[in-house]
Amino acid sequence: MSLMRDLTSQRWIYAKGFLFVVLGFMAGGLLLAEQFSWRNLVLLSITVWAFCRAYYFAFYVIEHYVDPKYRFAGLGDFLRYLLSRKPNDG
Repeated sequence: MSLMRDLTSQRWIYAKGFLFVVLGFMAGGLLLAEQFSWRNLVLLSITVWAFCRAYYFAFYVIEHYVDPKYRFAGLGDFLRYLLSRKPNDG
């Protein structure tokens, strides 16, 4: 019997998402509080935006536009997918 099981409660899924947002704001706030500058704020914003877009690319764009048969389980799975493709795929 596994101690870890899939999260199925909508209430807990929303709570988990909310906690990720809180954690992100806290981490970003602490980084900026240490040494605030507009440059740091812009660079941190670009970093967050770029990683969000990369995540979207890995899980939505590939699945819906490149390879509709493939379903990703995580970033490790996505890396395995990229490494297992033939060089002239596409």
